[in-house]
Amino acid sequence: MASIQKSIRIPEEAIKEIEALASSIGKDFSGLARDLLIEAVKMRRCPGIMFADDPAGRRARIAGTGIDVWELVATFKGLGESYEELRKAYHWLSEQQIRSALSYYALYPDEIDGRISCNEEIDQERILKRFPFLAKPMGRK
Repeated sequence: MASIQKSIRIPEEAIKEIEALASSIGKDFSGLARDLLIEAVKMRRCPGIMFADDPAGRRARIAGTGIDVWELVATFKGLGESYEELRKAYHWLSEQQIRSALSYYALYPDEIDGRISCNEEIDQERILKRFPFLAKPMGRK
């Protein structure tokens, strides 16, 4: 994505919060401020979506749930893109929550498809290579 340099005025309180957060996660101020601004724009475009961290990075999530957008979209694709089947699969989510996730996907398909692809590449061999402590000890059944 191309970037353009702009000058904006940011309240001192926000500057301090961004500096503290950047310091705690080892990011520079400009990079973090840019990321936060992009997330704010995405959340404004897709009410009901928020962002969460995990060891794999920061991801779009359906607000109020532990469900990442990519998870719901992967299920949707697996169900032949049937909205009715998706509603059944995620019966505890409101229609607005499901629509928010699908809207996010419509706006940011490359991001979500990338997450889905990354997840599909995970197999037992890759997991055991990264986390060898999960393997059964030799000589045990």
